Amino acid sequence: MKSIALGFATLLLCTAATHAAEAWKEAEVGGKKIYTDAMGMTLYTYDKDEKGKSNCYDKCAANWPPLKAEAGAKADDEWTVIERTDGTKMWAYDGKPVYTFVKDKKAGDMTGEGVAGAWHVVAAD
Repeated sequence: MKSIALGFATLLLCTAATHAAEAWKEAEVGGKKIYTDAMGMTLYTYDKDEKGKSNCYDKCAANWPPLKAEAGAKADDEWTVIERTDGTKMWAYDGKPVYTFVKDKKAGDMTGEGVAGAWHVVAAD
């Protein structure tokens, strides 16, 4: 019975890690290591956000869609899940909420870098 419980616990841990790993990935673009969403779209942080809190809503969120976290998603190292004021959940890297950019049309595009002096590509350290 003990081995069944241990096997089930291992399965649960692997499933949680899989959900996290499916949300983002590391990529190399133009010689830089960055984070992208599962589709290869560049992830960005916003200077007006606070650690653990998004300040990008309405028109901002239409242009900079938050990287949504699926129900049951769990933190993984520097990656955490935060709650938005509308009750949805999103991913944050090192406490900073992360977003994609609607003007990035294909994987590897980084057209959001430096927009309004407030948006920055999430570098993979």
